[in-house]
Amino acid sequence: MRKMLVLAAALLAAAPMAASAADAMSYTYVEGGWMQQQINNPGSNPKLDGGYLRGSFAIAEQVYVFGGYSTTSKTYRLEDDIGEFRLKNTLEQPELGIGYHMPFTDRLDFTADLAWTRINNEVEFNDGVTRDSVEVHTNAGRGSLGLRGKPSRATEAWLKAGYIDGSDMDGVWIGTLGGQIKFNRNWGVVGEVQYYDDVTQYTVGVRASF
Repeated sequence: MRKMLVLAAALLAAAPMAASAADAMSYTYVEGGWMQQQINNPGSNPKLDGGYLRGSFAIAEQVYVFGGYSTTSKTYRLEDDIGEFRLKNTLEQPELGIGYHMPFTDRLDFTADLAWTRINNEVEFNDGVTRDSVEVHTNAGRGSLGLRGKPSRATEAWLKAGYIDGSDMDGVWIGTLGGQIKFNRNWGVVGEVQYYDDVTQYTVGVRASF
């Protein structure tokens, strides 16, 4: 986490102090791509792969709403005395929230947001004859503060720290480090790392800004 903070601070500090209107950071965008969640459990470290879709829409000069949906899964093929069977673990997570941003300079913003999220965790059993599943649903609230800036005309970086708490889970701190490389005013490639509790989440996608 300390390395993430140092890296993000260095990137944001390098941002020039002036920018044109074309360089302004957009809070209206749609993005989607690949997601992986690595879970650190005693004795195992499963990796669940899948995809995500998220978007943001500016509803006022400094206020925006956002939402997203992600799904990841991993299938285990096992065998016991009776025969072979399959276990499939699926995590689905919709999210809705509202955010606020305040400029420090033309290329550096302070950000704050609040969100509701739901974590749907399902384990499915299938041995070719019997099929059954167990589901656990967790509703949670998340709040975070951060910085978003432009180290150069074609790049962005952001850093957020927050807290998430809800039903069926203990409250934990959450940290996010991300960046974007822009091909032009509208299109770019984004990448992000998020860490909370024993979960490290990676996303790589394409963003269309408006």
